[in-house]
Amino acid sequence: MALIALLLCLGSARAALPRAIDGQEVPSLAPMLEDVTPAVVNIATEGRVQVRQNPLFDDPFFRRFFNVPNQPSERKTQSLGSGVIVDAERGLVLTNNHVIANAVQITVTLRDGRHFDAEIVGTDPETDVAVIKVPAENLVDIDAADSDGLRVGDFVVAIGNPFGLGQTVTSGIVSALSRSGLGIEGYEDFIQTDASINQGNSGGALVNLKGELIGINTAIFSRGGGNIGIGFAIPINLALHITEQLLDKGMVERGFIGVQVQNLNPDLAEAFGIKNQKGAIVNSVMPESPAQEAGLQPGDIIVSINSKPVKTAADVRNHIGLMPVGEEVMFEILRDGESKELKTRVSVNSELKFAEGRLDSRFAGMALSDIEQDHPYFDRLKGVIVTEIQRGTRAWSAGLRKGDIITSVNHEPVADLGSFLQLVDSVKGAMLFRVVRGKAAAFLVLK
Repeated sequence: MALIALLLCLGSARAALPRAIDGQEVPSLAPMLEDVTPAVVNIATEGRVQVRQNPLFDDPFFRRFFNVPNQPSERKTQSLGSGVIVDAERGLVLTNNHVIANAVQITVTLRDGRHFDAEIVGTDPETDVAVIKVPAENLVDIDAADSDGLRVGDFVVAIGNPFGLGQTVTSGIVSALSRSGLGIEGYEDFIQTDASINQGNSGGALVNLKGELIGINTAIFSRGGGNIGIGFAIPINLALHITEQLLDKGMVERGFIGVQVQNLNPDLAEAFGIKNQKGAIVNSVMPESPAQEAGLQPGDIIVSINSKPVKTAADVRNHIGLMPVGEEVMFEILRDGESKELKTRVSVNSELKFAEGRLDSRFAGMALSDIEQDHPYFDRLKGVIVTEIQRGTRAWSAGLRKGDIITSVNHEPVADLGSFLQLVDSVKGAMLFRVVRGKAAAFLVLK
């Protein structure tokens, strides 16, 4: 009886805890969240993906002989995720590309329970950013902070839709900044946080204690698929930069300086006579490129870009590829054991721009380039690579995808970008492409 009485007393004491102590409000995130959570939405998608089949199933004789039923060429997919309203007037929602990839129908559910069909404005798989639009009124958006001002130890709150449970809020701190080399996306510059991020949180908001948007939740690091206190978010400055390009151009221009680099390993460091084993060695410099104008030379070791340390060749690719075109870039290099600083401006690949300007309307929303030295098929295959392609365009509908290598046009071999342009300029009707995708090849017709 005494134990029961004690528990009752404790229960009543907890229930009677004051909202204020000594006249001061008890700290709570509730007021901030009341303003922010209406801008975080749930996203449900339905899509279709191609089903990989045994080639024997394509043979009608084989199917009849072994009584194999017709196999579906595609299957339905469903996924759940989150999104953040960043422009209430235009109904723009930021999310992850992987949340809406292959989607044929996207349903957005607001905090107040309203449902809307959304359309895709643009996607950038390389950074896993996507922008969708909903035809809704009376929306609430979130103001963005300057994510460049984040510090390790800043308190953060993650908001999303984990496991389809409904809107959920978790808190933590910024654990690390500028995380890259994780192999999650093509270009990586993540905010790391210990705020719980689980499946379904992708595309949700990472906010500071002022209720300002600092990142878009995108991934977790876990061997078992559950949260272990290591989550990643795309900095909002980067996400908004990608958004602006998708809105203005329908695609993203990658930063370019015209340099090939490789990792600095212990043997190379010893050969170059340096103690530091972190950095990237310049292998080659393209003529008339920003790198050449800056004075970079083969054998230079890049140790930092705009004061950000360079540990690997991937860091160079990330730093440059994520920078806005036209922005000034400062390199700190080691040359013959001496430290030097070189300066230039980020550009775009002139060959890529040339291709876009020459192609007719059938190639709208698409970009091409030569096969570069760091590509697995360099010197093994002749052709041009589809570097960007916008969903819903004529080229997309014909079956072309990012990463495809076009090796022939109307049975004429493609040697490089220049020969491709000559071939397509002479074609008035339909174009027959031979395309290599991974280890497979196929013919596609663009009308």
